[in-house]
Amino acid sequence: MAGTNSSEIRIAGAGRLYVATADTKVPTTFSTDTATDWASWKNLGFTSGDGVTFSKKDKLEPVDVWQAVSPVHFVYSDRDLTLKFSLMQFNEDTLPFFMGGGTVDAVTGSTGVYKYDIADRPFADVRALGLEFTDVKASDGTTVTYRFGIPRGQVTAADDIKLARKSAAQLGITYTAMAAADGSALASFVMKDSAYAAS
Repeated sequence: MAGTNSSEIRIAGAGRLYVATADTKVPTTFSTDTATDWASWKNLGFTSGDGVTFSKKDKLEPVDVWQAVSPVHFVYSDRDLTLKFSLMQFNEDTLPFFMGGGTVDAVTGSTGVYKYDIADRPFADVRALGLEFTDVKASDGTTVTYRFGIPRGQVTAADDIKLARKSAAQLGITYTAMAAADGSALASFVMKDSAYAAS
């Protein structure tokens, strides 16, 4: 709906992050059980209170001509789509995701002891990333749900891990979307929100 409408303001009060094998599409079914909708994904657990920072940066190159002092056209040369967040839990899913792949394995002959090896060289760890958050509309109290999915991407930056007595350790991640070979969408929003209904 055009114009001012407070019911269309969105606050991502509580959300979740998920990972899955590359090319997994964001679920479009909204059942009463969120875990069922995201059944083929792994929940990354608690994230820091800062939530997720979504960034879309397009680079345009100006086309200059002799006859004008302003560009007459722009050419898109680059698109970066990233999500930045900090994971609060350390486990068999989050640590390899942060470090760039690999697995956590049980140490043979030692009960309750596990090992994760960091590779001597980085390698591609392409995965799908999903996000979901819910909000309550100010006008009537109904709940709306937003989902965002990137079918192909990888961790392109990892923050320093600070180990300190007075604060929880965090796995700070920057995840960047990658184009698919078949030219499919770089990412998708799926919304259960009547604000998008044709008026």
